[in-house]
Amino acid sequence: MTRSMLMPMLLAALSLAACDRPTVVNVPAAPAAPAAVAGPPGPQGATGVQGNQGATGTTGDKGEAGKAGGAASTSPAPTSPAPPAPEK
Repeated sequence: MTRSMLMPMLLAALSLAACDRPTVVNVPAAPAAPAAVAGPPGPQGATGVQGNQGATGTTGDKGEAGKAGGAASTSPAPTSPAPPAPEK
């Protein structure tokens, strides 16, 4: 009886000890020097030189003539009624 109680207690102690990991504390690095604060903006610069006009493209091919349309219809197309729902 003593051995049957001793083995599970030993295994429980070992399993708990295996899960016990030391806490790692990350020490923050020393703060860097503060960033330089920007001063007031300077005067506006001179206007740039105007660019040259680019070359124009070539004209595309002429399209084909369209087909004549058919007669217009104002009545809606006939539809068949929906089939009845199946009975349960």
